[in-house]
Amino acid sequence: MRSRYCAFALGDAAYLLATWHTDFRPSELRLDQRIRWIALDILASEQQSQRATVEFEATLVLSGEVSALRERSEFVCQQGRWLYTRGEQLSPSITPWKPGRNQPCPCGSGVKFKRCCGDD
Repeated sequence: MRSRYCAFALGDAAYLLATWHTDFRPSELRLDQRIRWIALDILASEQQSQRATVEFEATLVLSGEVSALRERSEFVCQQGRWLYTRGEQLSPSITPWKPGRNQPCPCGSGVKFKRCCGDD
């Protein structure tokens, strides 16, 4: 799960497709380059044999606004590799907001938002 988040953050569509189960994988993947992923929180995980679920919330910045994506993802293990199959979108814990001028960045850097992740 964390490696897929990193691939989203780095814009690595090839890695995302390679870690997507072939029965569920789209033929192509276009990533929105305007999105800056700034944090990942794993909220829950469960593994039963060769299947697993991971519930996570990923914080993002788009057009100077902080938002989140929350999902319960399903994975299957094939030949020692965990592959993403599908995800159920859930309501995020935060509502979209635009940080004030001197607010700290939600990524946890301790730096003001405008000097950190808000620097588009």
